[in-house]
Amino acid sequence: MSVAVIITIVVLLLLFIWWNMFLPFYKDRNKEILVSDESKCFSDRCKSIIYKKEGNKRAILMIHGFPSTPQMYEYASARCRDASYDVYVPLIPTFGSDWHEFAKTNFTQWFTFISSYYEKLRKEYDFLAVLGVSMGGAMTLKIAEKYSSTPLAPDKIVVISAPVAYNNIRYHIFTSKAAYFARTVGLFKPCINPHIIAGRKDGNDGNEDWTGYGGTYIKQGLSLSRAFDTIRKDLKKIKVPMFVMHDRGDKTVPFNNLAVIEKFCHDNIVVCRKVEMKGNFNHSHHSLLMYHSVQKEYMDDILNFLGGKNNG
Repeated sequence: MSVAVIITIVVLLLLFIWWNMFLPFYKDRNKEILVSDESKCFSDRCKSIIYKKEGNKRAILMIHGFPSTPQMYEYASARCRDASYDVYVPLIPTFGSDWHEFAKTNFTQWFTFISSYYEKLRKEYDFLAVLGVSMGGAMTLKIAEKYSSTPLAPDKIVVISAPVAYNNIRYHIFTSKAAYFARTVGLFKPCINPHIIAGRKDGNDGNEDWTGYGGTYIKQGLSLSRAFDTIRKDLKKIKVPMFVMHDRGDKTVPFNNLAVIEKFCHDNIVVCRKVEMKGNFNHSHHSLLMYHSVQKEYMDDILNFLGGKNNG
């Protein structure tokens, strides 16, 4: 094999890695506004959770993760309601309904829906906090980035198990080696084993109730990865009080993501909880507010941060 051939192969290989790893020229092309239709939900547990009391001026918006549903906040939303907050946990359109429709959407569309929902609430309440776990945590950061230093800024935010990078050598974050080939694979197979999950028979500690989609959604994963890059670059824009938390043993979103948030948001972080769940549980230590063994303790801390009445 000649030197020229070897050089050509190496260059092509590097271009292949660059194209898949750094996603050059990638952007979410579908910008159609999503409309909520919860009549299509495959389970009542997927539907939005709303607790509203006439005249209340304090509220919390909770944003669910990927590819889950408001079910993940059943306990947390009830605790916030009992602490005298109005609570809104909207189902992002196409989540919790038909994965075929979900597979046509992207982060830009999901966040457009959430930010519009947030703006309406912000105008109704004197105090509005935003809480998010996983992708919901990333969206919470993005809301704070977008509205900080404006009249629409959230009063406080709670960010749990939030990703701000997918695979990033600089910050030692490696979520999945398969992601290095995802962009190419997605050209031929956008979804792998897509299905719905209405509870996990092999789960425990609350994870048995998890409701959402199963499988791998490659194009949606690429959309998320690109969104995380933008969120990470804009972290310095956040100017509101923050509660951040991550489990050291998180098997879904690497713990090192918390260090990145700390690095850029340290002046605004009021509470930083680096936790480590104990016990032999069949879950990923990720959706922390779902787990029976710790949810009361964690919600006590969150409510203390928010300053609400703690009726735990």
